[in-house]
Amino acid sequence: MQRTFRFEDLQQNSRPLLASVACLSLLVCSGAPLSKVSFSPASLQPSSASAASNRSLLANVRESGPYELTPQRRALLNTIRFAEGTWKDGEDQGYQIMYGGGKFKDLSRHPETVVKKRYSSAAAGAYQFLPTTWKGVAKELKLNSFEPKHQDQAALHLVKRRGALQEIDRSGLTPKAMEQLAPEWASFPTRAGRSAYGQPVKSHQELARFYSSNLRDLKRHLGA
Repeated sequence: MQRTFRFEDLQQNSRPLLASVACLSLLVCSGAPLSKVSFSPASLQPSSASAASNRSLLANVRESGPYELTPQRRALLNTIRFAEGTWKDGEDQGYQIMYGGGKFKDLSRHPETVVKKRYSSAAAGAYQFLPTTWKGVAKELKLNSFEPKHQDQAALHLVKRRGALQEIDRSGLTPKAMEQLAPEWASFPTRAGRSAYGQPVKSHQELARFYSSNLRDLKRHLGA
């Protein structure tokens, strides 16, 4: 039985060929010997850099773990990164930041490296987990690595444990939610606008502004 072709099929199937012809034409015009010219399908694919993941835009999905990544929850996670100094323009490298700004490579486990700056701390990851905090949450959620998706789940678990997840889901990042999260993240303000630990803190206005802007960008990205 013969297969019939539509014009749309011809257009789609001819694109790789046209791309190869264009490349060949350029090489011939430049004087390159045809015997040394080779093509492969991989050469026509996007580079790995351009295809790199960007978790700061990942929402409306459920990964391994109990917590769904809604736009509101993703905006909160991004806001925690902003407050903790691991935002890095939303790039995934923020998941490999230690206290003080240094980077670690191994995501199989928490680095547990004490860094002495203004304070001494072994906090690490996008949400600056202390080793003891991470071990406890990882055990509860059965997380077997420190990879980004597990860091996201652990952070949401801490948010829920502080009683703020329902507030975020219902009303967004309100002053009440910030106060609930202040004992977990020193960069979040109490109702009085201070850090619960006497450390540098973001203002209510800064965090609310970042959260609202980020949520708006996420919804636009998702077409919501």
